[in-house]
Amino acid sequence: MSRRCELTGKKANNAFAISHSHRRTKRLQQVNLQSKRVWWPSGNRWVRLKLSTKAIKTLEIRGLEAMAKEAGINLNHY
Repeated sequence: MSRRCELTGKKANNAFAISHSHRRTKRLQQVNLQSKRVWWPSGNRWVRLKLSTKAIKTLEIRGLEAMAKEAGINLNHY
């Protein structure tokens, strides 16, 4: 499975690692992904998702149903 947030779609970013002598080499800035069990009230069960930490914070405010609908995810398959 790819390193991508299942709700927001966040993924790795291309960047440069810059040394003291200012040599620039390519590197990847990975997303801070966490495997998280989230309670789905209308489904009356736990759902395991791979989420970025930003998505976890947003999830507490907006709710699982709203974010899954916006991302186009069917929670019955998780």
